[in-house]
Amino acid sequence: MQGIRPKIVTIDDRAVHHLVDFCTKEQITRLLMVADANTYAAQGRAVEAALRDMGTDLKCVLFGEGEVVADAAHILDVLVAAGNEDRVFVAVGSGTITDITRFVSHRARCNFISVPTAPSVDGFASIGAPLIIHGVKLTVIAQAPIAIFADNNTLSSAPRAMIAAGFGDMLGKATSIGDWRIGHLLWNEPYDETIAQRTLSAVQLCVDAAPALGQAAPEGVRTLMDALIESGYCMLDFGTSRPASGAEHHYSHFWEMKLLREGRPAILHGAKVGVATVEVARIYDRIRRLSRHEVRDLLEASTRPTREEEVERIRAAYGEQADEIIAGQRAFLDLSEADYDTLKQKILTHWDEIQSIAAEVPPAEEIAALLQTVGGPSCVAELGLNDEELDLAVANGHYLRDRFTSRKLARVLGIGD
Repeated sequence: MQGIRPKIVTIDDRAVHHLVDFCTKEQITRLLMVADANTYAAQGRAVEAALRDMGTDLKCVLFGEGEVVADAAHILDVLVAAGNEDRVFVAVGSGTITDITRFVSHRARCNFISVPTAPSVDGFASIGAPLIIHGVKLTVIAQAPIAIFADNNTLSSAPRAMIAAGFGDMLGKATSIGDWRIGHLLWNEPYDETIAQRTLSAVQLCVDAAPALGQAAPEGVRTLMDALIESGYCMLDFGTSRPASGAEHHYSHFWEMKLLREGRPAILHGAKVGVATVEVARIYDRIRRLSRHEVRDLLEASTRPTREEEVERIRAAYGEQADEIIAGQRAFLDLSEADYDTLKQKILTHWDEIQSIAAEVPPAEEIAALLQTVGGPSCVAELGLNDEELDLAVANGHYLRDRFTSRKLARVLGIGD
């Protein structure tokens, strides 16, 4: 399902001015602003004052100092505040605030405007709202904003960790595009080469800007924000998150769900994705080194796990959330022996193409060095996670989406565990 692009996007030092002009031009007089304590201080106060000065009927939902999660409780808070009224929602914040607002505004059949406060995620312009539903990370299709007004001074003043997280989210496309191509080749997943190339071009812009981003230089931050919005457009134009989300996002989602279950502090999405990208790139490093003869031997030794074995693994990893995960993995869980043999033969037949795909993924050490350049974490220890939690994500993250990724390929080959 393709979405409609925002009517206007601005990234400069006059975001609030542009917002007021837009509301005046579009005759928007009833609004509901969503922010938290940090984003209100960064930009929300100025937005609220400007909208009230122009005489709008404005409601505000301000989440307190605690951690804000895109879950049922926070969604309900906004739904209750919105009431049964026709208002344009204004999301003042980064990923979580935007996703809550995107979902609620869509279900309320209202439009929303995005006012980003940090260049930390690529979802501002997309239609997908990543939400935690019954403890499971799901991307629910909703809507794109009708306008995005980003203040580059605010973005450049965001915590360095959030700027590094945005860079990590963009670097993740280096492996997600590889995974998308493998999924298309081996699992017949829908694919669009033009969108893939657009995504990779946005990644390259960020790579080139890495030294400037390490200093939070405004020109570097502007480049990053442009790239994040372009990645959102790629998802918008394709209709799903597939161009921007592969195995690296599945590791990140697994960690996020584990931290929530255990009541531990959240870790920035892009920080997790950046570290996971390093780990997924290691799979591609291994794929590049495998000869056709070695692959033939690995495939001959590979046996299909039984459905019962797979279900047992999922239940051990996900507990009460397992039933939903199992339902989403039906295509893989129900593979027959004949289907599995066909998949193995397909891998061998297309091994040269798989290696060509792998050759376009930067080496793991190069990705780690780029993350270090911008001041972001490059290993699980720097996230506050341990090696066991990395192993759990490697073994179980791929169950979270019905997609064929490098991680599923590694599973068939018997490498990477």
